[in-house]
Amino acid sequence: MTGTQTAEGGVTRRTVVAAAGTAGLGAALVACGGGSSSANGTSSASSASGTSGASSPSGSSGPSDEASGGGDVLAKTADIPEGGGKIFADRKVVVTQPKANEFKAFSAVCTHQGCTVASITDGVIKCPCHGSEFSIADGSVKGGPAPSPLPPEQIKVSGGSISLA
Repeated sequence: MTGTQTAEGGVTRRTVVAAAGTAGLGAALVACGGGSSSANGTSSASSASGTSGASSPSGSSGPSDEASGGGDVLAKTADIPEGGGKIFADRKVVVTQPKANEFKAFSAVCTHQGCTVASITDGVIKCPCHGSEFSIADGSVKGGPAPSPLPPEQIKVSGGSISLA
């Protein structure tokens, strides 16, 4: 019998050690690879300017609000400043109002490395992780390392409420 075989002659110590190493590597990859949403942790912030912030809407939130006749109400139209917008980090969506009564929505997940955008200033949606900037009008890249625009999200504006479509 060699020093690497078990008494039964089946499994070697080398096989057991290799399997343990592979299991450890798999666990490490799962821990590192699954979290683009955690890349920014709790870095969502709101500013005092009123045109930015990652927050829940005040006064109208959740699926229980039936003001729009269905859908998942995000906010009232009055809550979205003209020339700015509001970030709903928990829903991973940004709602903007580039011009009066024109509402747009985009994913709040930066196309660079998956951080959640955190502010809207001077008509630009900003990602805090690496400085990417996106237009409030069409989600296009205005600056930074982001390789593509923020994807559009479908919303419905009805009766003064904005809901996910």
